[in-house]
Amino acid sequence: MKVLLGLVFLVDTVKLLVNPVPDSPSIPPIQFSIDMPNSLRDSIHEAISSIRLVDPHTHINPHDPGSHTLADILGYHYYTELVHSAGMPQAQIEEPGISPRELVGRLVKGLPNIQNTANYQWLIEICQTFFDFDDNVITSDNWESLYDTAQSKMNAAQWPEIVLEKSNVESVFLTNDFDDDLQGFDTRTYIPCLRTDDLVFHLAKPETRERLSACSGIAIDGSLSNLRAALNQRFEHFVASGARACAISIPPSFAPTMVSDGRAAKALDHVLTHNLSSEPSHVDALSRRVFWTIAELCDEYGLPFDLMIGVNRRVYPKGVYQGQDLYDSRVSLIQYRELFNAFPDLKFPVSVLASVTNQELVSYSWIFPNVLTNGHWWYSNTPSFIKRDAAARLEAVPQNKQIGYYSDAYKLEFVLPKFGMYRRILAGILADYFVGDCGWSEERAIELGHRVLRGNVDDVFRSPLEALEPEGDGLSESVPSVSSNIVSSGTEDTVSDIDPLIAGVAAAGAVAGTMMKSNSDPQPTLDFLSDDDESPSAVSDSEDAQGDSGISSELADFLASDSVDDPDSGDSTLDLKNEKTVGPQLGTVAEDESFGESFGAMSDDDSTASDSADDSNKVSDDGELAVIDDELLDPLPTDDEISLTSVGDVELTDASDELLDAQSLELEIDPLPLDVGDLSLDDESSADSVAQSAGDKSSLADSEIRMLSGDGAFTPGDEELLLKTDPLTGELQFPVSDSPSADDGQWDLDDVEVIDLEVSGDPAAESSGDLDESSESDPSGADPSDDDDLGFGQGVF
Repeated sequence: MKVLLGLVFLVDTVKLLVNPVPDSPSIPPIQFSIDMPNSLRDSIHEAISSIRLVDPHTHINPHDPGSHTLADILGYHYYTELVHSAGMPQAQIEEPGISPRELVGRLVKGLPNIQNTANYQWLIEICQTFFDFDDNVITSDNWESLYDTAQSKMNAAQWPEIVLEKSNVESVFLTNDFDDDLQGFDTRTYIPCLRTDDLVFHLAKPETRERLSACSGIAIDGSLSNLRAALNQRFEHFVASGARACAISIPPSFAPTMVSDGRAAKALDHVLTHNLSSEPSHVDALSRRVFWTIAELCDEYGLPFDLMIGVNRRVYPKGVYQGQDLYDSRVSLIQYRELFNAFPDLKFPVSVLASVTNQELVSYSWIFPNVLTNGHWWYSNTPSFIKRDAAARLEAVPQNKQIGYYSDAYKLEFVLPKFGMYRRILAGILADYFVGDCGWSEERAIELGHRVLRGNVDDVFRSPLEALEPEGDGLSESVPSVSSNIVSSGTEDTVSDIDPLIAGVAAAGAVAGTMMKSNSDPQPTLDFLSDDDESPSAVSDSEDAQGDSGISSELADFLASDSVDDPDSGDSTLDLKNEKTVGPQLGTVAEDESFGESFGAMSDDDSTASDSADDSNKVSDDGELAVIDDELLDPLPTDDEISLTSVGDVELTDASDELLDAQSLELEIDPLPLDVGDLSLDDESSADSVAQSAGDKSSLADSEIRMLSGDGAFTPGDEELLLKTDPLTGELQFPVSDSPSADDGQWDLDDVEVIDLEVSGDPAAESSGDLDESSESDPSGADPSDDDDLGFGQGVF
């Protein structure tokens, strides 16, 4: 029975499954809709990927920017150090004389262990983009065909240009040694950057000093001024060649502070004598002084100073090339507070080696206007660290103070995959946080992406030469770009401030344009004066433009070529020998051997005013300037406007005030002049006789010249020896009586003479013996023998 019932139940159950109840609702299957190509993140990524890039930091060689074989790519230190870390001996990687093909074959054997890394993904993206590689891994079976394909593509004559175009890159910043001649490449595509590590940290090496002397033409002979002049010459050379930044990599122990002249001179002398055997304290003092000087020159020339902070060199000496350095989390930006405070107008794009320092960098950039976040460097250049660090910066730091990324590449092929990695992360942050959480529009998020990827690079790393060109107001765009320059005679140095020149170009042009008349005489060179004068001056064409007091031929050559790029523009051009113009809108400073027939040439717009001026506006035959008509001259020019007119001798008068006449001058006379007596009398007897004859002895006595108290010799008499000091007030008193007055039992005040004498210092302190010993010799408490108290003297070195 039980078996039968069970069979019936089973049959009914099967019927229900086959023919469900008609009224029971059906449950639709779950559907997943993933529309990745049209997602917000991909849309933003596509938009920011179309931005043409300027890479603000690389190590690319402009004479050999692209790779030649696959060994140039696999030989990048990221791969050699990872393969070595995974177990491949250093000797197999860096065996002398090994061929490129053999090196690739060896490295391929170590690639399976690093396939999980972000660096390996860069390698695959390079091969797929540039070498038509279809696989996702490089193996022992496919590497040789990949090698041959890559070789054939890299043999193209225009391979670097092909790579730049495919990578959507406009230009890249370089890392140039200080003695680089910067010749033989297009500085618009490969932008120079002055790297100063050797100058700051390796002057103890004789070869470093020899290189500096050779390239600057200035001997490093123990003179601080000569050392500064040599550094300045390097800045002038780099700015003239199109440099837009100065950079340095700094160990975590270094603290940039100013060093006084005395301490710096002692350190320099010691280093020149002992070279690499110098005491560390002297090497450090010289390093800090040179660093500070470089910061001053960056400020003067308008170059941002890239600080790459936190690397310890040669931590692993047995590592492969460039695989020996590590970060140190003990570094702190508090070490740079003096620097950041001392140069408020100098931009410091800061890179930190480790993500652990990113929060401190964010806070410093949050507070200091001149501190900027700059890229994701080295060990923090992996996706997880970039995502966290970039999000923190975008959430906290003003958007105009962030340089989003740089590739740090040694070959052009690496720019594409590295920026690709960053753009994917940036698109995610913009989509998820700014659009998703903050409610931004997609367009607004894309604008922020453009700013950190390209806009800020253009603004922060603007060429100092471009910065000198005025914008708007109808001024010519071909105004000669003259950066502040200092040309040393070898014994003294002068520092010319770039900011007044930049700020005063437009004002000076307005003054020059209204003051100067037309003429066809040869124009002089707008140059800088000798060491005694730092303002620009008109120097006659008979003077040597390459002398100690003029712009160097290198800078002048660059300015000349820069001003004649467009011959059809109608702008004034620059002749190094005969003229230096400031554009047709500004007028031209002119001069001949006798200072010229006329004062200068006006612009075309001012020709009418020039023709109406009378002959009194011309220079007289003896070279002196006549008075300029009030209608043509600003009655109250500033000192900067006067100096920037480039005229040696100008006397300006304010015609707006009424001239003083005899009556007004008489009102200025004191009606009761001071009676000083007869100053011709030499002795008292003569003075007494005159006073008696005048009948007014007291009047003469009051007016005679007397010796100041304390100026003559003093010999104490018997009475002075009786003086006693009051222990409470410090007053000196003469004791007159030994007993009180008989009337009231007290001292008779009429019998006591009180004399107040000035006592240097605090009388109470002196009487109690509490004077500080250091204040007796030096009120400041400073030790005069301490070299650090000799003063900073920033203008010397």
